[in-house]
Amino acid sequence: MSVRIDAAIAARGFDVSMSLAPGETVAVLGPNGAGKSTLLSVIAGLLRPDTGRGEVDGKVLFDLGPATNTWTAPHRRGTALLAQEPLLFPHLSALDNVAFGPRSAGVPRAAARETARHWLAEVDALDLASRRPGDLSGGQAQRVAVARALAADPEVLLLDEPMAALDIHAAPLLRRLLRRVLAGRRAVVVTHDVLDAYMLADRVIVLEEGRITEEGPVREVLRRPRSRFAAGLAGLNLVAGTVTAAGIRSPEGLEFAGQHDAPLVPGQAGVAAFPPSAVSVFLSEAHGSPRNSFRVRLTDLEPHGDQIRVRAGELAADITPAASADLGLAPGLEAYFVVKAAAVSIYPA
Repeated sequence: MSVRIDAAIAARGFDVSMSLAPGETVAVLGPNGAGKSTLLSVIAGLLRPDTGRGEVDGKVLFDLGPATNTWTAPHRRGTALLAQEPLLFPHLSALDNVAFGPRSAGVPRAAARETARHWLAEVDALDLASRRPGDLSGGQAQRVAVARALAADPEVLLLDEPMAALDIHAAPLLRRLLRRVLAGRRAVVVTHDVLDAYMLADRVIVLEEGRITEEGPVREVLRRPRSRFAAGLAGLNLVAGTVTAAGIRSPEGLEFAGQHDAPLVPGQAGVAAFPPSAVSVFLSEAHGSPRNSFRVRLTDLEPHGDQIRVRAGELAADITPAASADLGLAPGLEAYFVVKAAAVSIYPA
């Protein structure tokens, strides 16, 4: 059995079809406004799509169309939503917050509290049972919120950027905790952090402008991205274009030669991907006629770890601060980006 969601909302330009296998955690990535939170709201029943169908293990969440109008209330869907903020009931103790879900489902008070103690222990927060939310730190409150979501025994757990409101010390702790409690559990995790995808998810979906532009196993998508957003997450330059006998030709006419591990058909859509660290910067054409040498106009220079990231539109090069100073680089300057063909991966789009 599985989860299947097909939903469209015309006013938001949202049109998404996705599935979730038993025990699978999917990370949803994308820029702001891409429709990530919209997707969670549709699954949770907080937002009604114009058309579409959603089901969990054969149970219909919604079926909306010209001849159908089925809508299951949020509390009957078997989903639990964990938001950026813990949203705990301020007048209840941590224990009673976690027991709220089972109590709402008709579980006797004593049994609900026993379930609450179990899940507080699972998230290393049993010692916080008697405290109220106002006495908890941000990380502690979010751990209690995770326990509350799990105590409801959801068929699908929905997490909306659960680390976003946490400080630099609390976020890694919660990430490790989620990795443990999500193992073998069906979940959809919306995040802006590629580390969340690597640590928590089996598969990744990239949403852009309300559409899925890329999906697949996390490491495969980030190793060979096909969308500019995924390439940015993976730290790669990405040039889309048309396959030629030599490599890739961009819409602007730039020719990229590179390596490929599968036969490519000239004329098909393809991409060239390469790390900024593989790009050299020169003020004049490089000697030896390298195959990938492009005249560019620099648009920005910014610190990037112990390097300087030199940008020329959508392309980037990482060089040392000393090299940047020696070259006298500045926005607006014309230069040459050079990258060896051996550092460029070419594959179908």
